[in-house]
Amino acid sequence: MRVSVFGLGYVGAVTAACLARAGHEVTGVDINHEKVAMVNAGASPIVEPGLGDLLAEAVGAGRLRATVSSEKAVAETDLALICVGTPGHPNGRPDTAALEQVAQEIGRALDGRSGPYTVVLRSTVLPGTTESVLVPALAAGGRRPADRTVRVAVNPEFMREGSSLRDFAEPSFVLAGCEDAETAALVRALYQGVTAPFVHTDVRTAEMVKYVSNAFHALKVCFANEIADVCAASGADPHDVMRVFLMDRKLNVSEAYLRPGFAFGGSCLPKDIRALLHAGKEADLPLALLSAILPSNEAQIRRAVEAVLGTRRRRVGVVGLAFKPGTDDLRESPMVALVEALIGKGLDVRIFDPNVALARLVGANRRYIDEEIPHIASLMCESVDEVVKHGDALVIGSVSDEAKRALAAVRPGQAVVDLTRNAAAPQGARPGRPAGLLKS
Repeated sequence: MRVSVFGLGYVGAVTAACLARAGHEVTGVDINHEKVAMVNAGASPIVEPGLGDLLAEAVGAGRLRATVSSEKAVAETDLALICVGTPGHPNGRPDTAALEQVAQEIGRALDGRSGPYTVVLRSTVLPGTTESVLVPALAAGGRRPADRTVRVAVNPEFMREGSSLRDFAEPSFVLAGCEDAETAALVRALYQGVTAPFVHTDVRTAEMVKYVSNAFHALKVCFANEIADVCAASGADPHDVMRVFLMDRKLNVSEAYLRPGFAFGGSCLPKDIRALLHAGKEADLPLALLSAILPSNEAQIRRAVEAVLGTRRRRVGVVGLAFKPGTDDLRESPMVALVEALIGKGLDVRIFDPNVALARLVGANRRYIDEEIPHIASLMCESVDEVVKHGDALVIGSVSDEAKRALAAVRPGQAVVDLTRNAAAPQGARPGRPAGLLKS
């Protein structure tokens, strides 16, 4: 393929060199004359192991050249990769000025050109940027409305400085966000030599995945360091603790718990977080990250309460009361906290949970109901149909067959607050839009 790469910084230089190594004919574009001259001389404009040799090889083979002319680059290629920087403003908002400028230049270069052209955004941008910045800039630069001759896709990079060549060649996946299969196929063709799953999704998902990845990486670093602080204060070896922790690939290093839904609860997680925080306080450790977990969890419960109150319905049916499906444990259940808040606001609530059958509960769960929430026991129903019939608003608290039955029985005008974020919706009935809480 004939490809132009706009921006010869870290992402652009590595991308251009790796695509040229794969056999594509690549034209690098940058406003910095010095960078352009270095690439044309086969020298790396950045410090990255192995990149200098790869650039020299690609330039020597005639598969890579660089220019300051956007018009020339577009004229000689069929696909443009935008790799310009999106630095942050002091308030955190990404600066998309360079992206807008490059898109306008590409648009101007395309003005009057016949035949399709593909523009692929590789820069890191927040969801909605392609729609609100890239597409309008392309149209404005071309002095004509955007049309089907210009295809647009998002292709985030997941490369680490210091190992970017290996990360490019051996990624966990190649991600393309675009509207149609034809554009996805073009992006896929760029990476024919890369043996990794190819993921085609919508544009906003592709834009967001990069931020989610980086946020989780940052979270893991802070988590490991705070745990190390607690370990040191408690006399435990932090490296040995993490070594054993990482051996659990079923729960600790896995997809477990990384599913959008409602707040956590139960007899373990809240109690053990508090215990760690207590140990930190005794050692005068701030533990900012661990200290934010319970407030974040409580915010999810408050948000759910606000969503139910926002329906303006007084009669509410709740499906699910235990802290998670498949159990009858009500200790520190976020659903109990939600129900208590709704009762406190004067709402008429009825509840169904197939696992919380009061007649058969014994031990700690029975004592918890009798001593802590006896007022809730009187609100329990015998069937999910009773709850659906009672509620002008329906709250789905967990994924279960009963929750799916309730959702299937929703009547016109009945509001639904789905705390599973569509996970409980019957297959084929999930809306093709972001999974929020409140629906009608």
